[in-house]
Amino acid sequence: MSDGAHARSAGAANTGAAHGATEGASNKETSGANGDSSRQDQRERPGLIAVDLGAESCRVSLLRWVEGRPEIRLVHRFANAARLEGKDLRWDIDRVCEGVEEGLRACAQLAPEGIAAIGVDGWAVDYVRLRPDGTLLANPFCYRDPRNVEALHRVQSRILPDRLYQLTGVQIISLNTLYQLYADPDAEQALPWMNLPEYVMYRLGGTRVSEYTNATHTQLLSVRDQDWCAEIFQAAGLELSAAPPVVRPGTSIGKLQGELASLPSFRDTQLIAPACHDTASAIAGIPAQGDDWAFISSGTWSLVGGVLNSACVSDAARSANFSNEGGVGGKIYFLKNVNGMWLIRQCIEQWRLQGQVWTAEHLVNACANLDAPECLIDVDEADLLLPGDMPARINAQLVRRGQASIPDGPAMAPGMANLIFHSLAARYAAVLKHAMDITGKALKRLYVVGGGSKNALLNRLTAEATGLEVLTGPTESATVGNLAIQLASLEGNYTNGIGVTANAVAGWASMLAAPPNDVLGNSVLGSDAPGRGTPASSIRAQKAEEGQRPTGKALA
Repeated sequence: MSDGAHARSAGAANTGAAHGATEGASNKETSGANGDSSRQDQRERPGLIAVDLGAESCRVSLLRWVEGRPEIRLVHRFANAARLEGKDLRWDIDRVCEGVEEGLRACAQLAPEGIAAIGVDGWAVDYVRLRPDGTLLANPFCYRDPRNVEALHRVQSRILPDRLYQLTGVQIISLNTLYQLYADPDAEQALPWMNLPEYVMYRLGGTRVSEYTNATHTQLLSVRDQDWCAEIFQAAGLELSAAPPVVRPGTSIGKLQGELASLPSFRDTQLIAPACHDTASAIAGIPAQGDDWAFISSGTWSLVGGVLNSACVSDAARSANFSNEGGVGGKIYFLKNVNGMWLIRQCIEQWRLQGQVWTAEHLVNACANLDAPECLIDVDEADLLLPGDMPARINAQLVRRGQASIPDGPAMAPGMANLIFHSLAARYAAVLKHAMDITGKALKRLYVVGGGSKNALLNRLTAEATGLEVLTGPTESATVGNLAIQLASLEGNYTNGIGVTANAVAGWASMLAAPPNDVLGNSVLGSDAPGRGTPASSIRAQKAEEGQRPTGKALA
């Protein structure tokens, strides 16, 4: 997947024609989630590949049809982390692309029947810029780079935060692409850019695009017409011509090219933009029916909210800084970004440097029977979003609030983990209550998906704090959603202006996530990736003893 081999000008995608080709090829391959296609021999039905880019690990998963039933296998998983280049915090994007290619080659060996399509999702907001010849300018900045904080203040001196929210409906937070683009040097402003999942597909042979669910996270997309907002570009001094064309989930953006395309399994493989934002794919992978459920996509970040039919940009939504982010099938995900497992992972790393070996599982077990802490922390305080010595950062917040710090010693790790878990549960409850108050939507169920869904203690605390029935979906829900979107696209359930339909995606997600097909297994390349958790296990809210219930002002 050479960047040089891909050099070309970044033109607009002919998305209508591309999807038309997808639809024309789809009738022979799939006949929907109604079971007719399950009678086809697996050799006649090619597989699919979902690539999920994570800030800490990336995964390449393969869907094959075995005796008419879909089976998902985690084929390759590799570590990822931002690194310092001088004073800049950046991603090694070439290494990411090499890891993806390694996974794709392994999938090709496992699927002699062929691969129909590949889709890539990942974290939002970060991006690359391209030289005029279409090659990579430099490694992309990480959203945690400190430059973004100053950029946010400078942009807000040019366009008021209230106006930004009115135009985009997006939560104002320094990591958004808007502020990162503004922080780039003037000499780079005219260079074309694209977010990272779309860039990986571009390197594989796709056209330069911005998929809708990912585009909403830039804080540059108009909430009204769902296209780039010229007013924001002009106010921030950004080049509108540098932005890629926006496409909808399920759009075919080309065919696999380069050396990989010479492999027999990739002889006719499409590149389909799923919901390129991993949270949007994860929510698409929830096999939920009805209108009384909310979600937490729990990982490094926790994205907490519900599904709406249209954006909510009321004064109350703006004051609470809720985000209206693009979803599959024209839906809106009304949510807030909450600091998540980042807090625990940063603590674990600091303790490792001090010679203490802890895992998240060990911490859960160690603090499962501890009493609730006397106070809670603000998990979204700006200082806790930054890397480095997280225990010291948490203790500093406790001291600022007039509370005792947690002293060093054998009990420090369980005590701090207990504080983090209770504080997260309380924050989840506060966000969901606020969302219900603002939208008037009544909730009964809460789906927790992603890696954090395996945290039984946090799930129990969340059920107690929210009063909702908590259901845990697949840990790799983004993979399920990614594949469901590809299947819906190949089936032809695509509407111009919307993309794949929500009902078609939900139908495929139900098939892929339902037991007994719990088959997301270990990597054939020897990684330590976990298998998919049992879908839709349930924790019903119960009245807890006061000593067990999360306490503190975060519930207010």
